[in-house]
Amino acid sequence: MRLAAESAIEEKSLMTRDDVIHALQLTPHIEGGFFRRTYASTQTTTRADGVTRPLLSSIFYMLTADHPRGRLHRNRSDILHYWHAGGALRYWLVKPDGELVQAVLGPDLANAQQLQLLVPGGWWKATELIAGTEDYGLLSEAVCPGFDFADMTLATTADIAATLPQHLDTLQPFCGS
Repeated sequence: MRLAAESAIEEKSLMTRDDVIHALQLTPHIEGGFFRRTYASTQTTTRADGVTRPLLSSIFYMLTADHPRGRLHRNRSDILHYWHAGGALRYWLVKPDGELVQAVLGPDLANAQQLQLLVPGGWWKATELIAGTEDYGLLSEAVCPGFDFADMTLATTADIAATLPQHLDTLQPFCGS
């Protein structure tokens, strides 16, 4: 005999990516995929340059099979990423010294996937849904100090060719023109 809770969990797992987008009220994001800001602290901090930001902000972020890549970008703030559902998501990260590293957020802990990942401010990052895993990958991000679009730089192919030519072939698919 199945419990009602088991049936509810099974029904929830049958949600399509469009169901999740609708349920979470996600909208298209400038870097690709879909998002919704879910929190911005009313408490603020003032940086050394005099700019005020919320102490913390948070979003849902989703990549889908038809929008599988997020653009390469750099944020000023530290960002914690938390995997929630769907397929695994690969992160391409470039440290300030130019070292390119990868990390995978997903449920398969036995195969080195992680449930959370810190990307320090100042690192380039791009995310992609690992093909063939699911129709979508859903995560949350917590940004400290809070996110503001003015603190984000989207990479172009010319930027990467000039500053990280050794990684151009790998990173170019994540760049704008």
